[in-house]
Amino acid sequence: MLNTLKSHKDKIAIIFKGQKFSYQELIDKIYEYQKLFKTQISNSDIIALKAIYSFENIAIFLALYLNKNIIALLPNSPNLDEYLKISNANKLINSNHQIQTISPTNTTIKTLNNQSGLIIFSSGTLSKPKAIIHNLNNMIENLKGKRPKSLKIILFLLFDHIGGINTLLSGLMSGSTLIIASDFSPKNICELISKYKANILPTTPSFLNLLLITKEYENHDLSSLKLITYGTERMDENILSRLKNIFKNTKFIQTFGTSETGILPTISKSSTSTYFKLNPNEYKIENGKLFLRSKTMFLGYMGLENNDKWFDSGDLIECDENGYIKIVGRDKEVINVGGKKLTASEVESCILELSQIKDALVYALPCELLGQMVACDVVCDLPKTEAKELIKSHCKAKLERYKIPLKINVVDKINITNRFKKDRKLR
Repeated sequence: MLNTLKSHKDKIAIIFKGQKFSYQELIDKIYEYQKLFKTQISNSDIIALKAIYSFENIAIFLALYLNKNIIALLPNSPNLDEYLKISNANKLINSNHQIQTISPTNTTIKTLNNQSGLIIFSSGTLSKPKAIIHNLNNMIENLKGKRPKSLKIILFLLFDHIGGINTLLSGLMSGSTLIIASDFSPKNICELISKYKANILPTTPSFLNLLLITKEYENHDLSSLKLITYGTERMDENILSRLKNIFKNTKFIQTFGTSETGILPTISKSSTSTYFKLNPNEYKIENGKLFLRSKTMFLGYMGLENNDKWFDSGDLIECDENGYIKIVGRDKEVINVGGKKLTASEVESCILELSQIKDALVYALPCELLGQMVACDVVCDLPKTEAKELIKSHCKAKLERYKIPLKINVVDKINITNRFKKDRKLR
């Protein structure tokens, strides 16, 4: 990897808080940390690192990789001790970039065979977070041979997110410039794109819809933006259509992957379609559900090796006649109304057909008679009574009776998580 970085030595690698760092400066900083770690860290140690983007932390991450360490990327969370415990890390690099010993012994992960490892965590939305173990050598090897590019990429997806790690590593391997965002508001992201003439924004559908709602794109020159990639959650076609009408010269590509499988290469049907293709050898569909395997498949969860050839993604899928697939929802988000099942996303799509509705979140509420009933929160500028009547009338014309929301709340905003996904916690 160092040879690849050296081939880009005169280019700008990272822009952080207004300061530009060349690839040569990044290499020098990696060497500096390698020298520092040499006497304090064994190559089998599990090292915990707070997953906050900075020039220093990126250099530390790469130095630990070259030292064949197992790197546990800790989410920026108040539950830091819980993540430390789950990771089995025996050392921590603190905010001052100093090494703290947590445990005198370390956990050997035999499946890594003395190669560098990566530990990231499941979101833990509905259960306790799991420590997911990857072979980092394998992930980086999979990115080798990338054609050198002079692109400017916004680092939007978080450092402890598989999409963020993929953006970071693929950007460095191709010699691109990575622009670190410290503030993820639409205003700040638009300012970064405008100031540094960024070409690529990897992000989420929820953030893109927030961009539509705030209309921050009207206040900045975003003409340099050639590509927007979106993933981590389902994109609604109505939202995508609105985006394409605004960003007419920007290409939209759907990315796809999971924390367990890594990011899989995709081919979008078009910039206005949510259908995409995967390598046919890397997926199968059983009972409408998507199962995956990949070259960057995880080794297992901490304390539990992965012996399955296929990973159950939990995504519900539709296929077209040309082999393209579309995510229609998640198995955990299926609503059961008196034995009849529906996906929340189907109802959301119907509601978002209305131009007056800026955002919508559909979910299940308990119902004594039917078990569950459909409810929704919507964002719009209409008076509440008018909004509710409009939605009910539209849904009655478009949906079967059991899919029509029985409870409609007009809200100021739809809550999103720190990963910029709709917050779909069970109510």
